[in-house]
Amino acid sequence: MTDKVMENAIIIRQEEIATDVYSMWLRTEQIADLAKPGQFVTVYCTDGSRLLPRPISICEIDQRDHAIRLVYRVVGKGTAEFSVYHTGAQLRVVGPLGNGYPKKSKPALLLGGGIGVPPILQLAKELDCEKSIVLGYRDERFLEEEFRGQGNVYIATEDGSFGTQGNVLDAIRENGLEGEIIYACGPMPMLRAVKQFAAERGMECWISLEERMACGIGACLGCVVKSKKKDGHTHVHNKRICTEGPVFRAEEVDI
Repeated sequence: MTDKVMENAIIIRQEEIATDVYSMWLRTEQIADLAKPGQFVTVYCTDGSRLLPRPISICEIDQRDHAIRLVYRVVGKGTAEFSVYHTGAQLRVVGPLGNGYPKKSKPALLLGGGIGVPPILQLAKELDCEKSIVLGYRDERFLEEEFRGQGNVYIATEDGSFGTQGNVLDAIRENGLEGEIIYACGPMPMLRAVKQFAAERGMECWISLEERMACGIGACLGCVVKSKKKDGHTHVHNKRICTEGPVFRAEEVDI
C-alpha cells in the first residue's frame, strides 16, 4: 500500500455531470503524485457535526498539475455538503488509501457499473493493452466521452434507453467480447455475477469493493469482507476493504 498523507486540497472546479452525480477536481500537494488507479481518498466535512470522513474513489490523476478528480453521487448529508462547494474552497483529504488495480499486459475487459464507473477511468488511461470497456447504467449516462479513445466502449442500460438493455454481462454477450483478464467495479450484485462469469471461463479477475467506512485506515474493522484465507491482522477469515482492498483478486473474497 502506498504511503498516505493528510492535506488541505483546493477545489479547482466542480460540476454536476448527471442527476446527483458530481465531478470535483482537487489540487493536492502530494496525493496526486502518490495515487494509483483503484485507490481512494477520505474527505472530511467542514460541518463539525459530521466527524467521520467520506470515502470517495479516485477517478482521474493529473500528476503534472498535482490534481485528482473525484466523481461521487450525493447519497447523504456529507456528500450533499461537498456538492455545494465552489472553486477555491478547501477540503481536508487523506490519501491515497487502499490497494489499486494491478496493471498487466493482457487483453482486458474493463467493467464499471453505476458509481463504479469512475474508478475504471484512470485504469483505462494507464493500461497498455487491448481494452474493451463496458459501462453499465440504470438510465442516465456519465463519463462516457472520457472513456472513448481509451478502448472500444460498450454501454448497457437497465431501461434500454441506450446500448444493450440489461447489465454489463449482457453487453459482453451481445457484442461477443473476449479478454484474458477482467477489471471491475460496481454494485455487489454485479460483482458477484462478474466473479462467477470469470470463474466459469477461467479468467483472471480483479474486483473493487465499495463499503461504508468509519476510519478508512484499517483500525476499526468496520468494512470487512469474508475471505478464503485468514487475515494477518485479525487472524480470522476476513479482509479489511479499506486496507487489504478495495481491489481484490475475485477468488480471494466471498461476496
